[in-house]
Amino acid sequence: MLRTILIGSSVSIQGVFERKLECGRILVRVGDSLFAGRPVCG
Repeated sequence: MLRTILIGSSVSIQGVFERKLECGRILVRVGDSLFAGRPVCG
């Protein structure tokens, strides 16, 4: 499933959902890289 996350105040990344972290952020995979950020709702 594709998910979009925010990193910082204005950078968004869309990738394949990996898992939810304890702090409320989620991990998404883009190619071989993993990114953590706040999920975008809506």
